[in-house]
Amino acid sequence: MITVVGAGTGEPVGAHVLAGAELVVGGRRHLDAAAVPETAEQVVLGPLAPALDTIEEYVRKERPVVVLASGDPGFFGIVRVLAERFGADRLDVRPGVSSVATAFARLGLTWEDAVVVSAHGRDPRTAVNVCRAHPKVAVLTGPGAGPAELGAALRSYDRTLVVATALGSADERLERVTPAEAAGRDWGTAVSVVVSLDERRAPGAVRTLAGRGAGPAGWALPEEDFAHRDSMITKFEVRALALARLGPRPGDLVWDVGAGSGSVAVECARLGAAVTAVEKAPDGVERIRANAAAHGVDVHVVHGAAPAALSDLDAPDAVFVGGGGRELPAVVTACARRARRTVVVALAALDRVPAARAALADAGFDVDGVLLQSSRLAPLPGDVTRLAAANPVFLLWGVRPPASADEGDTQ
Repeated sequence: MITVVGAGTGEPVGAHVLAGAELVVGGRRHLDAAAVPETAEQVVLGPLAPALDTIEEYVRKERPVVVLASGDPGFFGIVRVLAERFGADRLDVRPGVSSVATAFARLGLTWEDAVVVSAHGRDPRTAVNVCRAHPKVAVLTGPGAGPAELGAALRSYDRTLVVATALGSADERLERVTPAEAAGRDWGTAVSVVVSLDERRAPGAVRTLAGRGAGPAGWALPEEDFAHRDSMITKFEVRALALARLGPRPGDLVWDVGAGSGSVAVECARLGAAVTAVEKAPDGVERIRANAAAHGVDVHVVHGAAPAALSDLDAPDAVFVGGGGRELPAVVTACARRARRTVVVALAALDRVPAARAALADAGFDVDGVLLQSSRLAPLPGDVTRLAAANPVFLLWGVRPPASADEGDTQ
């Protein structure tokens, strides 16, 4: 049997738990704080493979093993690896209080509405994009993905970062800082968790579902749900297919280039993605911000003209390109060079289609598209109905083949 003990946040492991153990595995600080029997072999956790091999030797001989872990070892912890290697039926898991629960307790905040993401041993871009998109996020940090890195990525966002260090110990600290302040410091190795808060967005109603919630009840919202100028908005029929091809999800970063009213940007944000909208018209910038606020999402708006305005942005997972001026081929080329997964282009002008298609193909994307022609029900006098044709729109999309899915520029 393998007893897996969560030490909580600084809580000592009881001697009765360790009594009889012949092998004790854990981090150096856990081993130093525990009453390990003198006769027990100790293995300091570093690379997992050697420790798992040693555990297997003891398990095979049915000799008792204790694994010491931080907090709740079943929450982004070692339980998963042990269960996969030895089977869940061989584990006796005794959880402690997780660093996430402790951090929110210290702040006096509930956390059933928080999104929890691990950046420990993982690509930090997922954690960054979740912090960009959601108002309450707890990030489990790791080397190369700590407060400084998160702060640097969130500089242009209105966020408060709470850095929780050495929770449960005599050196425990919780510090509220701006992203810029976080980016400018060396935080050492004792950071337990970082809480990212968008304090402009008020807490929602009482929740029955933990995490980010169930998501929107619908998408491809009617045009009247957005402020727009002279019907210059991506129509809901086009948005429906564009969203299907973009596939926005939590952890993604989506660009909406030539955003106009920001309807696509807002819809992507409602589906959980972090979104950057690029718009050259000053009144369009304000309109996008107003639409995002009206729908309770955070859209990062860049005032500028593509492709020049794209150069300093983080690389996206997916891009929507609206509009279709003479610069369209250059815009599509710039987007395709940076996109990790897909680029979707909406065009009203037939003449622009070949150049946009060629730009996607030249970037190595698999290209497809449709001409969307729709007619909506419209009333006529006498309580009868006609079909009112909407302007046709070409929708092209390029998908990066799986073998090259990580070849997009990651600047």
